Amino acid sequence: MDDLRLLFVDDEEELVSAVVERLELRGIDGVGATSGDEALDHLREGSFDVVVLDIKMPGIGGLEVLRTINRRHPEVKVILMTGHGSAKDSEIGRRLGAVAYLEKPVDLEDLLMTVDQAVNPEGGGPDGA
Repeated sequence: MDDLRLLFVDDEEELVSAVVERLELRGIDGVGATSGDEALDHLREGSFDVVVLDIKMPGIGGLEVLRTINRRHPEVKVILMTGHGSAKDSEIGRRLGAVAYLEKPVDLEDLLMTVDQAVNPEGGGPDGA
């Protein structure tokens, strides 16, 4: 997953910092945001391959951010996550174009596997083999 640029969005600042740090240790260019507004600012300023997005956040929620990403950056893969999930949220997210849905707490290995599947949907792995 070299050269992968990932935006991790969650309103829990400690979680964002920890995940971004662990992503960078794995060679992934991780950027964190703690609000929907901050996420959209990052997307305006640079390009990302994947956005991992919490659904329930104060202010602009994850589903609204997903709508905006699909409109402005349709090439970006979005993975939704939540600790307060419902089947309805999952279904809405998928209809809006999310490629996956994760329940919190998210294990880093599960997150990395889901990211890999999002950017390599053919199942070829990170190096295309």
